[in-house]
Amino acid sequence: MDILQILIDFFTGYGYLAVFTVLLLCGFGVPIPEDITLVAGGIISGLGYTNVHTMFVVGMVGVLLGDGAMFLLGRKLGKRVLQFKPIARVLTPARFRGVQQQFSRYGHWVLFVARFLPGLRSPIFITAGMTRRVPYWRFLLLDGFAALISVPLWVYMGYFGAANRDVLLTWIHRGQAGILTLATAAILLGVYLIRRARKKHALRLEKAPSPAKAGDE
Repeated sequence: MDILQILIDFFTGYGYLAVFTVLLLCGFGVPIPEDITLVAGGIISGLGYTNVHTMFVVGMVGVLLGDGAMFLLGRKLGKRVLQFKPIARVLTPARFRGVQQQFSRYGHWVLFVARFLPGLRSPIFITAGMTRRVPYWRFLLLDGFAALISVPLWVYMGYFGAANRDVLLTWIHRGQAGILTLATAAILLGVYLIRRARKKHALRLEKAPSPAKAGDE
């Protein structure tokens, strides 16, 4: 994987700052794989250039700041954010409509699942901010919980696989498949919980006395 070797060489020279900067760029929609970036950060820790636990913290901060910046841009600027050409290329009209439909269908669970969907992550976060229906604290909670699953997975995978690159590449492919499975399971769980909550709400409405009957009594 050429991009992995390029990132390792870059990170070896500049350490934590380089990893943090690239993760911020990933958050802004720059087409650099975030998972490979985190793995490369773990590899340089495994090679002795940085501390793996500090790298995990740097990874978490970089990921959450990049994601949070996208959310706040959408929240503060609204549709004006589309005047910026790099963002307009990421958040096309078709994607914007699609993300809105997903929000209507799955609610805030979309924000959790978005962390595991590289191509849709930035559009979803920007749209979430633009709708103003999601408080910033809830966005950070959902995104942070998802990041606590993905970030340590990739960083420590790179750390433990640094000495055997062939085995590491196998782990990466399996990890990507596992993340996709997890995202699918999260979507299904979210749909189930939403439908269950809606059914309970409908049952409560059916059992509640009508205003006319309550007045007669």
